[in-house]
Amino acid sequence: MLAMTSIDPLPKATMTDLKLLALDSEDLEIVSAHVQDAVVRVGDMGYSKNDRRFVLLMNRYAWEAGDKRGQRKRAGLHFDHVTAAHAEGFDLNSKDGVLELLAVTFEPTDAPAGQVLLTFAGGGRVRLDAECLEARLRDLGGVWAARAQPKHDVD
Repeated sequence: MLAMTSIDPLPKATMTDLKLLALDSEDLEIVSAHVQDAVVRVGDMGYSKNDRRFVLLMNRYAWEAGDKRGQRKRAGLHFDHVTAAHAEGFDLNSKDGVLELLAVTFEPTDAPAGQVLLTFAGGGRVRLDAECLEARLRDLGGVWAARAQPKHDVD
């Protein structure tokens, strides 16, 4: 007769879902760091003039996971108090087109108003005119292994 022994399972590495709020440029730098290298479908971005909100869904690279290969997480980022949205450097009609988000910044114009700039690889960008900065990043639950860790050439 075989004896059964109890084996303790390996502890699961738990990663909490992010929920971040940015109300100033310093806050937005933290959000930007968490969304660097996120991939975004053109069709997953939109501006609602009536709601004065710009929203984008993304597959962000979870830099905070800290392992070599890494993870991707489904996340949403939205900006409130937006009065206009402008895109350049990519085709808005190409809904299945994929962009790589490099940075999100805020440039004050007439404080607290300013412009939010979403900069994408390849020269694309979205500029949002906002009465004030209010951004929220939230992970939406989907997590999977990344194919590779993003790398950048530094000139």
